[in-house]
Amino acid sequence: MPRTRIKICGLTREEDVQAAVAAGADAVGFVFYEKSPRYVTPPRAAELIALLPPFVTPVGLFVNHTAQQVAATVAVAPVSLLQFHGDETAGQCAEAARAAGRAYVRVFRVKPDTSGAELLEYERLCRASSGLFSGLLLDTFVDAYGGAGKVFDWSLIPKDLAHRAVLSGGLSVQNVTGAVASVRPYAVDVSSGVERAKGIKDARLIAEFIRGVRAADATLEKDPHHENPG
Repeated sequence: MPRTRIKICGLTREEDVQAAVAAGADAVGFVFYEKSPRYVTPPRAAELIALLPPFVTPVGLFVNHTAQQVAATVAVAPVSLLQFHGDETAGQCAEAARAAGRAYVRVFRVKPDTSGAELLEYERLCRASSGLFSGLLLDTFVDAYGGAGKVFDWSLIPKDLAHRAVLSGGLSVQNVTGAVASVRPYAVDVSSGVERAKGIKDARLIAEFIRGVRAADATLEKDPHHENPG
C-alpha cells in the first residue's frame, strides 16, 4: 500500500513549521486569504518557507484572487503548489496557475447532496482545463472559505477517485486513522484539528495526527482489504 501523504495547513509561526517538519509532514500550507485568522503576508510566508528542508512542499492557499495577485504573491513567497479554495471557475484556476507557473490543487466543497458522479465530472473538467491541475482536495461545504473543521460524509467519495484525492474537512487526532482506513485517500490535509488556538499549532497534536495516519497505513499494508466499519 502506498504511504498516505500529509499536509499541515495554516502555519503562521517558525516553531509550527519546525514541528510539522520534525513530525514527518510532506507539505505545509500558508493561507493568503486576508479574512482568515491564519492569514500570512507573502513576505512572512517567504520567511517560513526558508525554514523548509528539501522535499517538504510549501503550498499557498488562495480564495478568489486574480491571476495577477496569485503571480505577485508567488513572486515573493515561493510556494511550490497552489490551492484554490474560493469560487474560481476551472478556467480562472488554470489562468492563475499559468500566470504563477505552478501546479495547483482545486478544492471541492462537498455538500450533503453531492454525488460521486458530480465529483468525477468536476475532476474531469479541471483536468481538461489545464495540464497544471494536480488533483482535487475534498472539504466540507460551509458558508465560509478556507475550511471550517467540519466533517462531510466520506461515503460520497467514489472509490476510483479517492486514491488520487486529498481528504480534508474536520480531520483530527481522533478520526484520522479511521478516515484513512475507510477512504484511502492519496493525502490528508489538516489545520484546525492540530491547533490549540486559531493559527497556533500544537506540536503534540501534529505528531499524534501523523502517527494516526501511519497507523492506518500500517493496518492497510498488513490487510489491503481492511475497511473501517465506521
